[in-house]
Amino acid sequence: MLKKSIWYFICCCHTILLAQTDSLSIKNGIDKPNILATHHFGIFSSRIEQNFKISPPNTSTFSFNYSSGNNFHPFVEAYFPKNPEVRKQLSQVIWYNRSFNFVDQETTPADYMNIVIDAVIKEFRVNYNLPINKHHELGISLRSYLITKGKYPFSFFTNDEFIEWFHSNIWGGKDPYGRRYYGLNQINFEYTDRNGNTLKLNQNDFFISGLELSHYYYPSLLRSPTKQLYFNLGSHLGINTSQYNPSLDIGISVSGIKKIRFKNSNEFNIGIGTSVLRKNLINFKDEPIELGNNPFLATIESDLEFTTYTKKKNYHAFSVNYHIQSRYNKLKETDYYKLLGKWQEINGGWQHGVEKLYRALSDWTFIYTYGRPKLKLSLYFKEDLLVNNAPDFQTGIGLQVPISK
Repeated sequence: MLKKSIWYFICCCHTILLAQTDSLSIKNGIDKPNILATHHFGIFSSRIEQNFKISPPNTSTFSFNYSSGNNFHPFVEAYFPKNPEVRKQLSQVIWYNRSFNFVDQETTPADYMNIVIDAVIKEFRVNYNLPINKHHELGISLRSYLITKGKYPFSFFTNDEFIEWFHSNIWGGKDPYGRRYYGLNQINFEYTDRNGNTLKLNQNDFFISGLELSHYYYPSLLRSPTKQLYFNLGSHLGINTSQYNPSLDIGISVSGIKKIRFKNSNEFNIGIGTSVLRKNLINFKDEPIELGNNPFLATIESDLEFTTYTKKKNYHAFSVNYHIQSRYNKLKETDYYKLLGKWQEINGGWQHGVEKLYRALSDWTFIYTYGRPKLKLSLYFKEDLLVNNAPDFQTGIGLQVPISK
């Protein structure tokens, strides 16, 4: 009788331990959908999303991501004098007091560009991840975009009316950047680069922007299960397919994850990663649109996630993500550029369309994920706290399902 009781107790403990292990096995590091910003330059080239998984998935996975971001920059023009003496003179004056009278290229040679961005950009991204073995994983991602005015109900939180209601009633003041002056829920998406090439998008324009291939390596040498510390290395290839920027990008990334487990099986994950991308390594046409004259985009990303498990082996995960990306244009040009816009007619920010191309872009993202063995659903919202307005506010949803072998 005693032997039977002991055996019964051991079996029960084994069952409980197995159930706990199974519940934890569906959680592979930090959960997050693709949360890249719908930046009006970034949508035309590949960008690197940090990978905060601790190992390749047990089976192939398919995921779909949808994002909606409100991008707004009033019309602004920029002159870039070519004469070294003129540049030196302008560098002695703060940017908004600079005087530069362009006559023609012979008397006052200068490069010229202008930009105006006013749209809600929708991203539709399909991802497929294939585990090769216990150390290698292949990811394939197809991204596409839709340009809209952002009206209800399809852009509930990212339309102009909601954002300006928030500014007027909660934070920011009435029409701080001129949205109401230019008209709410409008489309105005046009950019002329310094080579004279023009990019223009209209209401309901839809395009497939590119295909991205990623290979992730999870080396045993960098794993420490006892310390719950994991790393992965990524190599990335982006094929851009839009008519404005047909080109090829390459990049590398590295990510680390620290897992902290509590006695009640809940867990806390800390992720940090960095990457660098070489844009337009190969151009497939003679002169694509110049989407910034800085050929490299470097990023740093961190993520803090808390996960609580249910009795049915499912979980709820809450995370905060901070992402910062290097500038699109070379910083030295801020010493001498001349900006022109309707500064007398709106409260502020008329210069952002050009000025923000010379600043690092950062954002905070708050993510909720509900996970179970056959499904992971993520919801997020992204806020730009430095007034990049690219986008000002973004929301999204991600759905991931495993594909059984």
